[in-house]
Amino acid sequence: MQLFSDSFITAFYLIISGDPDLFEIIFLSVQVSLTSLLGSVIIGLPLGAFLAIHRFKMRSIVLSVLNALMGMPPVVVGLIVYLYLSRSGPLGFLSLLYTPTAMIIAQMLLVIPIIAALSAQIIEDLHSEYNDLFRSLNVSTTRAVFAYIYDARISLLTVILAGFGRAISEVGAVSIVGGNIDHLTRVMTTAIALETSKGNLSLALALGIILLAIALGVNLFAARAKYWVMDKQDV
Repeated sequence: MQLFSDSFITAFYLIISGDPDLFEIIFLSVQVSLTSLLGSVIIGLPLGAFLAIHRFKMRSIVLSVLNALMGMPPVVVGLIVYLYLSRSGPLGFLSLLYTPTAMIIAQMLLVIPIIAALSAQIIEDLHSEYNDLFRSLNVSTTRAVFAYIYDARISLLTVILAGFGRAISEVGAVSIVGGNIDHLTRVMTTAIALETSKGNLSLALALGIILLAIALGVNLFAARAKYWVMDKQDV
């Protein structure tokens, strides 16, 4: 019990004192996760909108694959990226293995299916509701998509934040392709696993507290944004 309380006290001291090693790990984690989230939104949101509006032969198969990829084990994604980026892999000449870029790629492969599949469902529901009206008004497909995205902005924000949560909490894939190298590819989740195995509970707890605070902050932001939009609509 004494060890537990001492570890908590030391963990809070590391946070309050601005320990450089601690915040280096935090900043890298946030940077990698936000970059992968941005890339995933750029790819996943247009893909979801395309699947929601257009009808083609393989559409149901594509949607099924995206839904299946939402539950893909992260270690499998990490293994696939590792094989492609290793020296003997087809992309080995890029020398990206064990770099933050490799971690971003792995996280994007995990987040893109989430954003694409969920946004497709959200936009498809709006499309079925407003399609006839937009056709009667001769609204172009591009303008219709922007209208759907604006109308569903809170639901899509929730999807994006879910993608961020998936990215920043990931450990298996980033550990494989990043190598958990100190001062280079060590992020919060991999550092927590490593420091716990080493018995350095203070640093592991400090990182865990920060990770939990980020997760709670993201959820509070999503809830506040929802109420803010509802208040604006009531005015």
